[in-house]
Amino acid sequence: MTDSWSVAGRTFTSRLIVGTGKYKDFEQNAAAVAASGAEIVTVAVRRVNVSDPTAPMLTDYIDPKKITYLPNTAGCFNADDAIRTLRLAREAGGWDLVKLEVLGEAKTLYPNMRETLEATEVLAKEGFLPMVYCVDDPIAAKQLEDAGAVAVMPLGAPIGSGLGIQNRVTIRLIVEGASVPVLVDAGVGTASDAAVAMELGCDGVLMNTAIAEAKDPIRMARAMKLAVEAGRDAYLSGRMGLRKYADPSSPLAGLI
Repeated sequence: MTDSWSVAGRTFTSRLIVGTGKYKDFEQNAAAVAASGAEIVTVAVRRVNVSDPTAPMLTDYIDPKKITYLPNTAGCFNADDAIRTLRLAREAGGWDLVKLEVLGEAKTLYPNMRETLEATEVLAKEGFLPMVYCVDDPIAAKQLEDAGAVAVMPLGAPIGSGLGIQNRVTIRLIVEGASVPVLVDAGVGTASDAAVAMELGCDGVLMNTAIAEAKDPIRMARAMKLAVEAGRDAYLSGRMGLRKYADPSSPLAGLI
C-alpha cells in the first residue's frame, strides 16, 4: 500500500528528509540519499557554492529534477537575514517551498521564535511556502501555522546533539493540534529515534548529522529509511494499551 503525505499541494511517498552537510564529499552524500529513499534534501543556501563554476556542485551528484531541493536558512540569526537568504534562493533557483530556521544563539542553536514568527509572516505574504523549524511548543506551532507555515518542524533535541526526542508529550500535542504536516527536525541520533517520531504520529522526520557522522553513513541511511517505515506502520496499526500488571498471552482458564 502506498502511504503518501503532502505539503503545500506536493505529494511524497518517503517521509524521511535528509540534509546535505557534514558528508565526506558529494559522492557519499548522494549515496546516502539513495540509500535513504528520501525525495527531499535540504540545502543551506548560505553555504552553497555560487562563485566557483569549476568546483564540484551538489547538483552534479543529486539531480534536482529527481530530488526536491529544500533551501534552508541555516546560519541565520535574525528575520531579515533569513528573508534575504530565501529571496536569493528564489532568484537563483525559483524555489518557493523552503525551510525557515532563525536561530537564537550559537551554543544551543535553539530557534528564536519572535524572529521566526516575523519571518514566517513576511515570507508567506511574498508567496513563499515555509516549512518552519520551531521549539517543541504546541502554542508556538499553532501561531506559526496561523502565520502561514505550510509545515511545522519542532526540534526533538538540539541540532546535531543526537539525543533523540526529549519531550514526547509536547510533540504529540503539536501533532494533535496541527492542520499542517508536523516533522521532527533536529536531535535524531539513531534509527530508534526516527521510529519514535513516527510512532507519535509525525508526518515525517528530517535529519543530517545522524547519517553524515555515522561510521557507515550509507548503512545508517538505510537504517533510517526502515525505521521511518516501521514507525509509521506501528502508528497506523494502533499500539496495544499500557497495563500496570502482566497479562498472559495464553489464558489461565482451562489449564490441564
